[in-house]
Amino acid sequence: MRKPLLIWLVLAVLPGSMHYANAAEPSALPAAADPEHLTLEAAEQLFRDHSRELLAGKRAIEIAEADRITAAQRPNPTLAASASALNSTNWSAASGFRDKPIDTGVQLSQLIERGNKRQLRTEAAQSSLDAARDDLQDVLRQQTLAMRGAFYDLLLTQERVRVSQDTLELFRRSVDAAQLRLRSGDIAASDLSRLKVDALRAENDVRQTQAEREKAQVTLAYFLGLEKSAARIHAEGEWPALGSVLPPKNIDEIVDQRSDVQAARQRLEAAKKTRDLARAARVHDVTVGVQYDHFPTQITNNTFGVSVSVPLFLFYNFDGEIKRAEVSVNSAEEEMERVRALAHAEIARSRADLESAQDRVRRYTDELLKEAQRAAAAAEYAYKRGAVGVTDLLDARRTWYATRLDAASAQADYAKALAAWRAAIGAGATPL
Repeated sequence: MRKPLLIWLVLAVLPGSMHYANAAEPSALPAAADPEHLTLEAAEQLFRDHSRELLAGKRAIEIAEADRITAAQRPNPTLAASASALNSTNWSAASGFRDKPIDTGVQLSQLIERGNKRQLRTEAAQSSLDAARDDLQDVLRQQTLAMRGAFYDLLLTQERVRVSQDTLELFRRSVDAAQLRLRSGDIAASDLSRLKVDALRAENDVRQTQAEREKAQVTLAYFLGLEKSAARIHAEGEWPALGSVLPPKNIDEIVDQRSDVQAARQRLEAAKKTRDLARAARVHDVTVGVQYDHFPTQITNNTFGVSVSVPLFLFYNFDGEIKRAEVSVNSAEEEMERVRALAHAEIARSRADLESAQDRVRRYTDELLKEAQRAAAAAEYAYKRGAVGVTDLLDARRTWYATRLDAASAQADYAKALAAWRAAIGAGATPL
């Protein structure tokens, strides 16, 4: 009776538990991770959580931390045991092992490093660890800029798709209207053909912009770890507003605070410590040992001893290691100057690009878009009343279409130039 009752209880409880489990499962991705409504802030959070480049930088830090632990350790002592005077006679003697006529000994030795070698090793490893941390921040700076560029590229391609689809719809309506006018003898057949040709071109433009959007989705998906959902990604947001961006007062101070320059400086410090460590190799290390010997056949059968050993630099004095370390210091100094020069050039270049992009956006916003729209509207009005031919109408439409695309490209260029400027001066991303 108990077994059927237990089965009945399980069957009664199971539907409710399954309903509870289904309710507990999320029905969709969190809003911050929804690829169909992806804002720049959500993209940055996904990038920080899933970037493979950032993960590689974190692993490099872990390796540097392990190297620092290794460098800070003292040499391990050495334990040695020996047995001598062995032969078949004394080995087979009827006695305990300790009473056999076999000479035995035990020695414990410890290497004592001199010349501050352990501290120099530790300081060099610490500088390398700091350089790895600065490298991670520089990877974050560069990859954040690249991710933002991919986001704005997707936003641009979406705008291009929308503009091309609007243009295609306009041409389709024009073709339908022209067919009616052709039946009534209001226009020539050649005018209808021209409209159809431009409509077909608009269809090609739509397909091309859709392909560009798909490529932009794939590129952005890599940064966010959403490769399987690339086709669902839809960027949402407005273009950055125009504003005055003041130049920094002290460029040298900003350059010195950049993560790539700090990483180069830490590597220079590590090279200097390594050079000091190579020079310290000329300081003689000392190996100190204590020994216990047991001689069963002698009157004083237990003895103790102390030993001290030092290396003799008779043939080689570590000249090669020291020379190599000095060259590494020179290379590190030259690398730091190179990184500083590149940082100065990047700041100057990004500033020039930003100012140029601002001017382009202002021209399109204040003049070009308005004039092109006014010309297109006037041509549409005049064509409907027979004041202009189809050629003038098509020219006005092409100009309006190209101007809208160019304006969107100018907005995207400004957004990327602003992101590049912020990244160049170290204000592009919150440090990890």
